Amino acid sequence: MLPSKLQPFVRNRVADILERTGSCTWNHVPTDENPADLISRGVEPKVILTSQLWWSGPDFLRYSSSEWPQTSEAVEKLPEIKPEVSLHVAAEVPNNFIDFSRFSNFLRLKRSVAYVLRFIAACKKQPIKTNHLNNDELKNASNLLVKLCQIDSFPEYKLLLDGKSIPEKSPLLKFNVFLDDNQLMRVGGRLENSHFPYEKKHPLLLQSTHIFTKLLFAFEHKKLMHAAPQLLLATVRETFWPIGGRNLAKLCYRQCVLCNRLKGKNFNPIMGNLPKQRLTPSYPFETVGVDYAGPISAANRRGRGCRMTKVYIAIFICFTTKAIHVELVGDLTSKNFLSALHRFISRRGKTKIIHSDNGTSFVGAYNEIGKFLKGNCSLLSEDAANEGITFNFTPPYTPHFGGLWEAGVKSIKYHLVRVLGNCNLTYEELNTVLVQIEALLNSRPLTPLSSDPNDLLPLTPGHFLIGRSLTTLPTENYEDCSTSHLTRYQRIEQLRQHFWTRWSKEFIAELQQRVKWRTKDSDLKIDSLVVLKDDNLPPMKWKLGRIVEVYPGPDGVNRVADIKTANGIVRRAFSKICPLLEEESSR
Repeated sequence: MLPSKLQPFVRNRVADILERTGSCTWNHVPTDENPADLISRGVEPKVILTSQLWWSGPDFLRYSSSEWPQTSEAVEKLPEIKPEVSLHVAAEVPNNFIDFSRFSNFLRLKRSVAYVLRFIAACKKQPIKTNHLNNDELKNASNLLVKLCQIDSFPEYKLLLDGKSIPEKSPLLKFNVFLDDNQLMRVGGRLENSHFPYEKKHPLLLQSTHIFTKLLFAFEHKKLMHAAPQLLLATVRETFWPIGGRNLAKLCYRQCVLCNRLKGKNFNPIMGNLPKQRLTPSYPFETVGVDYAGPISAANRRGRGCRMTKVYIAIFICFTTKAIHVELVGDLTSKNFLSALHRFISRRGKTKIIHSDNGTSFVGAYNEIGKFLKGNCSLLSEDAANEGITFNFTPPYTPHFGGLWEAGVKSIKYHLVRVLGNCNLTYEELNTVLVQIEALLNSRPLTPLSSDPNDLLPLTPGHFLIGRSLTTLPTENYEDCSTSHLTRYQRIEQLRQHFWTRWSKEFIAELQQRVKWRTKDSDLKIDSLVVLKDDNLPPMKWKLGRIVEVYPGPDGVNRVADIKTANGIVRRAFSKICPLLEEESSR
């Protein structure tokens, strides 16, 4: 009996005895022949002096060990034995001796099986021709793997092996499956009379859900230089016929890390709700967005020999009325920008909130405009705070967060390119052209034109600035009309309220629908592996990162995240984040 089956105290004593008497052999001594009993039970000294048992020991020690006494008493139960607890575990033993899940590479799997078959052949004293694996050995390994895959995937294999027919409800019935000379299931098909090779006319049948088939598709995908699903499936079907192969080819393409990086599919959350400032009537330019455009060239004087300098356009756009104000600045210094801001405030009134792009959101991280805004954010905010203005900056690389002023830049460039052409204008001439473009943009209808011939006055941003469109024809002079000052004031106030009523009924209704990003994509979660899209770098040089924090908007939709990269933590919008591997559960 092992000491481990005994109670702790007894176990420790028995283990100590066994350790001290490790080289001894233990045998049974009956009680009447045990000399130790004389001392343990107590006898008189004169008895010990004459005791043959005490001085000579048991008599049976004088004989051979075969004549020693043997105990016949079996100990059925000892109180010192620990109770035994039995636990039975049932495990399913697979029929295959190859665990496909241990391999992640098709070629390594096939070569490993080929070496196993070579070892079996060597045990059978079969000659080995070469040290390296030849084509026949690899072919035999491939056939064995296909057979094991078919045994795992198709219960019909055993029926065909026993010479029975396939049931009518079996999905394999349409393939006219048969077993070839190597006991492999092949597609019968209808190409028997074609000139194609035997492997193409009767491809080997595979199940797309088996690990072997997935490894095969991944291997062929890389072998074909990361081919698209259509080419991948066509190549595999030259030898094999995978059931559900089209979906597996698409899945293999989606799960390829390299293809995901090169594809660079953006993650676009649903378009957010409009901010409160765009839906609430207010004074023009109370809340504005500011952006820079340029550079464009301006001549220092007219005539030949003029010197061209770079100038920039500062654009201010009203959140409520979409009215535009344009200022021409000579350079990107903070002094010139603040001067343009003060000119804007002096002519349009003091604004409360100014929204602007983050400096790095312009095209190219090293763009001069980007470096200007990035380096002067704190200075601009401090100067604006002195005027009672709040400056808000969008996250880096998120021009779509400022779509309102980006659209204004686009509109100004549209007219500017068509008007200037190759002309070289002076600073004053260029400023005049920009002011004229400003008047045109402030005369654009805010809503679609009515088909009513009597409705000739579309609502424009100019109505909120001067009471009419800036490009309308002058009206008839009514100075000689006898109208009291109170009546004229009431008329002007009535027109102003009429403009805001039309703005609420016509313009706000046009903002209801989402023109893009209409659906909710599956959300990116913390610890998701992503690629940071950079318009100035090729896809293979985009940075890898892992999301460490997400920032939801007012509607609860995550649109900005902090990503940990090799160079630190950066903040990007979801539109500049490409998920590296899409979760299958989100499909």
